[in-house]
Amino acid sequence: MTNHWVDIKNANVVVVMGGNPAEAHPVGFKWVIEAKTKNKAKVIVVDPRFNRTAAVADIFSPIRAGSDAAFLMGVVRYLLQTDQIQHEYVRDYTNATLIVREDFGFDEGVFSGFDPQTKTYDKSSWTYERDADGQVLRDPTMTHPRCVLQLLKKHVDRYTPDMVEEITGVKKADFLRIAEIMGSCSAKNKTLTWLYALGWTHHTGGAQIIRGAAMIQLLLGNIGMSGGGVNALRGHSNIQGYTDLGLLSLRVPGYMNLPSENQQTLAQYLAETTPSDLLPGQVNYWKNTPKFFISLLKNLYGKHATKDNDFAFDLLPKWDRSYDMLAYFDLMYEGKVNGYIAQGFNPLAAMPDKNKTSKALSKLKFLVVIDPLATETSNFWRNEGRFNDVPTEEIMTEVFRLPSNCFAEEDGAIVNSGRWLQWHFAGQEPPGLARHDPKILGDIMMELRRLYKEEGGACPEQVLHMTWDHDTYHDPYFPHPEEMAKEANGYALEDVFDEAGNQILRKGQLLDDFSQLRDDGTTASFCWVFTGSWTERGNQMANRDNTDAGLGNTPGWAWAWPANRRILYNRASMDINGKPWDPDRQILHWDGKRWSGADVPDFPATVPPGAPAAPFIMLPEGMGRLFSAQGMNDGPFPEHYEPVESPIAKNPLHAEVTHNPTARIFQNDLERMGNRHDYPYVATTYSVTELFRHWTKHSHLNAMLQPEQFIEIGEQLASEKGIRHGDTVKVTTKRGYITAKAVVTKRMRTLNVAGQQVQQIGIPCHWGFEGATRKGYLANTLSPGVGDANSQTPEFKAFLVNVEKLEGTLA
Repeated sequence: MTNHWVDIKNANVVVVMGGNPAEAHPVGFKWVIEAKTKNKAKVIVVDPRFNRTAAVADIFSPIRAGSDAAFLMGVVRYLLQTDQIQHEYVRDYTNATLIVREDFGFDEGVFSGFDPQTKTYDKSSWTYERDADGQVLRDPTMTHPRCVLQLLKKHVDRYTPDMVEEITGVKKADFLRIAEIMGSCSAKNKTLTWLYALGWTHHTGGAQIIRGAAMIQLLLGNIGMSGGGVNALRGHSNIQGYTDLGLLSLRVPGYMNLPSENQQTLAQYLAETTPSDLLPGQVNYWKNTPKFFISLLKNLYGKHATKDNDFAFDLLPKWDRSYDMLAYFDLMYEGKVNGYIAQGFNPLAAMPDKNKTSKALSKLKFLVVIDPLATETSNFWRNEGRFNDVPTEEIMTEVFRLPSNCFAEEDGAIVNSGRWLQWHFAGQEPPGLARHDPKILGDIMMELRRLYKEEGGACPEQVLHMTWDHDTYHDPYFPHPEEMAKEANGYALEDVFDEAGNQILRKGQLLDDFSQLRDDGTTASFCWVFTGSWTERGNQMANRDNTDAGLGNTPGWAWAWPANRRILYNRASMDINGKPWDPDRQILHWDGKRWSGADVPDFPATVPPGAPAAPFIMLPEGMGRLFSAQGMNDGPFPEHYEPVESPIAKNPLHAEVTHNPTARIFQNDLERMGNRHDYPYVATTYSVTELFRHWTKHSHLNAMLQPEQFIEIGEQLASEKGIRHGDTVKVTTKRGYITAKAVVTKRMRTLNVAGQQVQQIGIPCHWGFEGATRKGYLANTLSPGVGDANSQTPEFKAFLVNVEKLEGTLA
């Protein structure tokens, strides 16, 4: 979230696409209701299914799953055509004025630099023209034919209301009504907030869809504003913490990149990773990457990381290819992986194409499952009949189950959607043989250290030189959450001084904020964005002062990264002279010496009004990007591409390029893709309130509320197939099938798309062959093994199926 849950109440318009917060986030949804009842906000829902959020919305429009980018680019065109943009904001705070290189172009579905052999882009043309001093050229009038705004106008010109209707199935009148309401929020005293969840991220073009929403908010001037922003509704706190702590395969904590095998020295890595300023007067805070990264190395390797050995840079693993979920399980499927540890992860239920996943798991030598529950993954080797397509006798994998605690049985922090780190305390000890996760990992790590120390091995220093020892933890066999939290915050390893030579930290002191990090080895921090969460003043995550400092900001409740800031980019809530766009939404004010108010300034607090303003301080141009200069793998502007499994014959925008040419798909998966003739209906997966992913089906109470697997079918499709409410139906893809009870409903509507009728069905994703519910199929049996070109997130929201009625019992 750029903003936070409570701030939703300040919006004049709430747009929900790619999410269903009334059902999936019922507690947080209270703030949408408060905006609607107290602020008279319009609530708009655009979704393939009429859901519980739509039931309380002012406007609902059904949309074809997988066509969101076309809808959003249509809105961008509408805003530009009708001149409903916040002109000062766009001119001063976005890259609309910057001039793009002459060799950049877009033609027939691909951007300049595309290599059809590798299906990747050379992105060298996706950047700005520069002068002799290396500064970016700009046109404040935004009339230059190659300035970003003019290129954007040209790019979206094809997304007319008629084209939006043809691609998405959204009625032209509905689209124009929604776009008009959105456009009204270009007024300085109105804000729109955007809410999305997995309904956007689970697409082959998910990253570009989210960028589309951000671009609309930039044009409206709603980023940095109270009641504005683009807000990702996290399904659970682990998802936010997952990204913060760098658990993606090519990341390290604090949103930094893991070095590649081509970056063999620290100097090379830092030179290629640290951005240089593109415009004068910009903060460009990522220029501090050396401070963040070297402090991380000091945390990892301690006394073994010195200036003379490049702070043990050689010990940090280097990547030769991506090892994301899709890539790693494809390697496993090819028999190239010996062992796998699944900690708090149920890949058989979470990965696309369950049958491929089960075959991949069956080729391991060993599988370790660390989980408080009996999961489908932990028991994949059992012969579950119709639920498992790998015979038990063909599975050679030895499975080790290590029962762990659940979150309520340990002290620690959770990170919510609004970036709030909130400390919680254990309700009880884990039952039976279950152990705390740090205890399990501590025992494994210390045994590995013993074996390496006594027997040696390849590069033992990577394990033996890590700071997982008695110097770091009171008991390295069981690191306590408090110790790990302080490590994340960071310490001064020596006395630290400012530029004037004044001592600001003494050796051993916890850091106050990330501005104190140093690149000389005198500070250590595991995750620089968490610096300030546990200081010498104590555990800031445990703060429980709910005083409203203004506009719903409660800086005394918990702690938000970064720097306890609740609204990101809040400098953009004012013009360049520091005057708030809307006095009723004023977050900060200048007291003559510094900025203060209801939030922590997202810019240097002592820079006076009128000085160069750079609200987007993490970008080297200091501006919000309408044109993503080299930031995306599949284009600097979003473009609509059909899902890999599409119900229509070709892309209405460009017949030669139907699908995203850079979408992530492996050779093993190509033959597992279906076509529109054999599988004519669009399926999308989603969650229901009564069950949470694949966990709460283990609860008898939840199982009583939702005991049995079902799918939702529209009335027209049901009539055509002779299916009645409660019938058993079989849903099939080229990857497998599931059977379930049919719920015949008005919630799924027939759409007219590209001159044909498109039927969609809804598939809840919760059931499996473990838990207290009736045994059922895993919904991901149906979904394809294809991923987003940027995040590699699998496609779960738009794929093709066939539906048929079954007679008698389940097949």
